[in-house]
This record gives sequence, structure tokens and C-alpha cells, in this order.
Amino acid sequence: MLAMVTRDVVVVGGGPAGATAAADLARAGKDVVLLDKAGRIKPCGGAIPPRLIRDFQIPDGLLVAKITSARMVAPSEKRVDMPIDDGFVGMVDRGMFDEWLRGRAAAAGAERQSGSFLRLERDRDGTAIVVYHPKDAPDGTEARLRTRLVIGADGANSAVARQALPGVEAPFVFAYHEIIRAPAPQTGADMDGRRCDVYYQGRHSPDFYAWVFPHGDTVSVGTGSAVKGYSLRKSIADLRDRAGLAGCETIRKEGAPIPMRPLKRWDNGLDVLLAGDAAGVVAPASGEGIYYAMVGGRLAAEAGVAFLETGRAAELAQARKRFLKAHGRVFWVLGLMQRFWYGSDKRRERFVSMCRDRDVQKLTWDAYMNKELVRAKPVAHVRIFFKDLAHLFGLVPP
Repeated sequence: MLAMVTRDVVVVGGGPAGATAAADLARAGKDVVLLDKAGRIKPCGGAIPPRLIRDFQIPDGLLVAKITSARMVAPSEKRVDMPIDDGFVGMVDRGMFDEWLRGRAAAAGAERQSGSFLRLERDRDGTAIVVYHPKDAPDGTEARLRTRLVIGADGANSAVARQALPGVEAPFVFAYHEIIRAPAPQTGADMDGRRCDVYYQGRHSPDFYAWVFPHGDTVSVGTGSAVKGYSLRKSIADLRDRAGLAGCETIRKEGAPIPMRPLKRWDNGLDVLLAGDAAGVVAPASGEGIYYAMVGGRLAAEAGVAFLETGRAAELAQARKRFLKAHGRVFWVLGLMQRFWYGSDKRRERFVSMCRDRDVQKLTWDAYMNKELVRAKPVAHVRIFFKDLAHLFGLVPP
């Protein structure tokens, strides 16, 4: 038998994390295979902040809409608009966006393979072998890739993680959305093509939120919940009806688990490293994942290059350490927000009420757009602290 060629890296999963990791590794001169299960689109609102557009050089043509405000809807149906004073939030269609990222990885030198990951095996000398079922091949067909490093970017239910890091798990929110045709202006639907609507209502999610996010010619209407037995489909049917979107054509329906906490370990201490949803890097409270997935993919690539060039498996742990150093505090704050403010409709009502405050709006947008907690305005933080207390203890009307 001919000896199997040993690749530098096999990246399993071609979403934002995997495609970013593959592109960066290929640019670094590594022999990379990007293995992707073709045709899978994750349910996602599709929002990307300016920081992502800058850091990852996303062309303007990929943006299907530019959002200039958000509307928070309370359980009482009170609405609070939060305009973006300067700038916009980009919206992408995940089908087109993810494929563009995979194409960029291929242009950088990564080899694309379409197929479904099956398992990890080991050669006689312990080298990893990725076993997969090639797309369109007969049932039972298996192909193999021998590699020095495996990057698992295959989603929240990562098969790579289950095999390489058994017992390392994160809590999930189950997300579901429907992509529908955008309504004509004369229909009177309760939406605006330049505004994201966020519904903080227990009827649409007992522990998260629901959304109506415009995507140009289409709209994402979705929700999420970790409560077993809660009907996400029924929630979206109700939301579409109330928002005047029930009659819009449904283009596709998608559902998937969304992790809500970074995993305690991202590597197996040998030759496997996780990235993106597989590593649990979706922000609590907001559910934002694209930016953090791409950052995680980039850090995985940097750790992978160091591992390949030194042979030290300890380099792989740097991906998680560097991510948490940059974003761990934000995740901690957002986790507290979700556990407290989403706990009941009474708290949700007060949370939306807080969003009327201009200090809150300004600091929220600054943090979201630039992806860091804002420290430049300590007086504003003090004002917000006392306003939060007033809302919490009911000293201000909701």
C-alpha cells in the first residue's frame, strides 16, 4: 500500500470559524484541508459589527442590509428605539457569507473537500487520521486524511469534540428561525428594513428573546430557548402573525443548538483544537456568534502555526487563553445579564425600560460596535449603575 500523505492541518467545518482558520493557516504556508458538510446553514440573525468588517476585510457587497437602529419590545408591548448615532451594523445572509469565506480560504491555498466527518483514528505512530464520508459517494464509503493537527469547527454538537474531548460540554440555547420574503411596504407589516426588532417577551421565549432581522429582500424571524418542550415553531408562527408577516413566503426553516458558554478546554493536549460554536464562543444574552467565531478561528490558526513549527502541544492552549483574555469579561457580564434580566417578564419589562436611557444606548452601541467594554466614560458608567439600581428596585416606572 502507498503511504498516506500527511497534511499539516485538517479543519472540520466550513462556517465562519473553520473558514477563517483555514484561510489564515493557508496564508501562513501550511498544507490545509477544509472539510465541510455542504448545504448546512445555521439559524442566525446575521448581524456583524463594524469591528468584524474591518478586522476581517469583509467587502461591502456581502452586506444585504445596513442597520441603523434597534427596537426593543417589552412584554407590555412598549417599544424602545435605540438609534445608532454614527455608523451601522451590517447584515449578511449566512448561505452567501459562509460560502464566500470558504472561497477565500481556497483562494489562499486551502484544499476544499465536501463530506461528513465520521471519526478520528490513529496511525501506528499515533498520528491523527480524519475519517469522513465524501459528498455524493455511496453509503458506507469512507475517505481518510492523515494530519498533524485537527481543528474542530463543526458546530455546537461537535463530533470532533465528543471524540477528542469527551465530557467537555457547554449549556445550550436551541435556536430556530424562518427566512421569509420581505413584505412590500404597503402591506403594513410591523418592520423596517433598516431596523432590528428584538422581542423580550416570555410568550416568545421564556429565557432568551425573539427577533425580526431584515436581510434586504428577505427577513430572519427567530427565537431561542433552553427550556425543554417549549415550542419554538409555535412561537415564531405567533410572532409572524402579530408582526403582520404571516402571509410572507417562507423560503427556508432552520434550527440548531447554540452554546452559551465557552468550554473549559479547547484542545486535547495532543493535536486537536476546537474553534467557533464547537468551543462554545457565542455571547450570552445577545446570542451573537459570527464575530466571536471568526476571532476564535483566527486564534486557532495562530496557535496551530505555533504548534506546527515548534511541536509543542502546549501552544494549542493559547487559543482559549488569548480569547478569554480579550473577551472573557464581556462574556461574564452578558451571562449575568441573561440570567437576571431574562428571568421573568417583570424583569424584562424593566430591562427594556432601561434601554430608553441615552447613556445606556451610547455605551451599549459603543461596546457592541467595537467589541470591548467601554472605559473612557467613567461618569456615564456611574450614572448607569445608579439608574440600573433604580430600575431593579422599581423606583422608576417601567
